[in-house]
Amino acid sequence: MAIQAKAVEYGQDDLTFEGYFAWNDENEQPSPIILVAHAWAGQGEYEQGNARNLAELGYSAFCVDLYGKGVRGGSPEENAALMQPFLDDRAMLQGRLLHALEVAKQQDNVDASKAAAIGFCFGGLSVLDLARVGAQVAGVVSFHGLFFPPGNTDGNKIQARVLALHGWDDPMATPDQAVSFASEMSAAEADWQLHGYGNTYHAFTNPAAKDPENGYSYSEAAYQRSWQAMSNFLEELF
Repeated sequence: MAIQAKAVEYGQDDLTFEGYFAWNDENEQPSPIILVAHAWAGQGEYEQGNARNLAELGYSAFCVDLYGKGVRGGSPEENAALMQPFLDDRAMLQGRLLHALEVAKQQDNVDASKAAAIGFCFGGLSVLDLARVGAQVAGVVSFHGLFFPPGNTDGNKIQARVLALHGWDDPMATPDQAVSFASEMSAAEADWQLHGYGNTYHAFTNPAAKDPENGYSYSEAAYQRSWQAMSNFLEELF
């Protein structure tokens, strides 16, 4: 396998963004495109590594940039300040995601009729919003994402299949919120799955997460199980 990757500049709202596109140049046919939505710090090596891992599975992957080229957080305080405007204005978040999806579908040797999205933490919330607004994706996968609904999609039917991969001890997405999310998905007539991993905290797929006292902790077992669940889900979609 020969995995390739490059930065992709694109524009929206008079701003410049820098996505990251990874693909397998040995794919003989156009491949499904997987959008990768970043955690609260912004798009970085963590998301890019996951994009390359998706390319290893035979997909093409495009990392979203929600904040703008070069705009990244370097501390929890900076990260929160970057993320909060999007939590306050979910329509803005949804617009940025939908535009990035269109850019992703325009990349070389991509089958634009076959698209899905995955996201981590804030990105998990982001891809759930793609499903809620009816984006043209076959399915979305949320890794340790936030569950609270945006408030502007009530009554929508969800066509995309939904997989939420969740640490049951995540203080940012409590068991009560997980149950409310399940009820929301059922009310929207979604084809949904929720995998809860016991004794597992927020950010369980990120080896840099080492703060269990504050609810962040990497789990090798939960990471492996969740990645396998995602792989099975994408295989089923495509």
